[in-house]
Amino acid sequence: MRLIIIRHGDPDYERDSLTERGWREAELLAGRIAKLDVAKFYVSPLGRAKDTASLTLKKMNRTAEECEWLQEFWPRINRPDAAGRRMTLAWDWLPEDWMAEETYFLQDTWADTEIMREGRVGEIYKDVISHFDALLAEHGYVRDGKLYRAERPNRDTIVFFCHFGLECVLLSRLMNVSPMILWHHFCAAPTSVTTVYTEERRAGRAVFRVSAFGDISHLYVAGEEPSFAARFCETFDCEEERHD
Repeated sequence: MRLIIIRHGDPDYERDSLTERGWREAELLAGRIAKLDVAKFYVSPLGRAKDTASLTLKKMNRTAEECEWLQEFWPRINRPDAAGRRMTLAWDWLPEDWMAEETYFLQDTWADTEIMREGRVGEIYKDVISHFDALLAEHGYVRDGKLYRAERPNRDTIVFFCHFGLECVLLSRLMNVSPMILWHHFCAAPTSVTTVYTEERRAGRAVFRVSAFGDISHLYVAGEEPSFAARFCETFDCEEERHD
């Protein structure tokens, strides 16, 4: 089975929709996804993801199932450098802060710190991955320890329209790693496509393996410069790029 996880187009967060560039990106994405034989579409309930999906769905004359748990991973924390001033998303940390605690690198303990417990981050993470596992089971792959039991092995393609933070949560479940590593060392540009395949090297025992992360070849082919959204400045002295 193939999972395709798509981040929404360049966002207009104020209106929870897409910018003009985002709509262009979504149109180019639609031309790419429409060529696939897709068994099922799933979409976040947030406007920017639904708007991105809308062009693909219209082009293919399809519908998507809306899943509340596919919304952006929303828990907020008192980030150390901003404590008392503002709450930040649980996955938006300064590297020097989260990397100072070894526990954040570990699959079983990353959400056990006081900061994470106050934001109920681990609790909400478990809720998301429980829904994800249930969906995979519906498609024939049942979580069994750190692997998946292939009860109905198939070659279906399943497409998710969602968000960067949430995408990393899903991938962390499939990879059995702390999502902190993915949140802070990976970056998915708007309308980027991540492709994950099952591997069943022994009958009935499957794992999921990423063959491409954050691919935006559909933008490059059309000469569309990718959006800078989700990234921070490459060098501190660049005033035009986002610092925090």
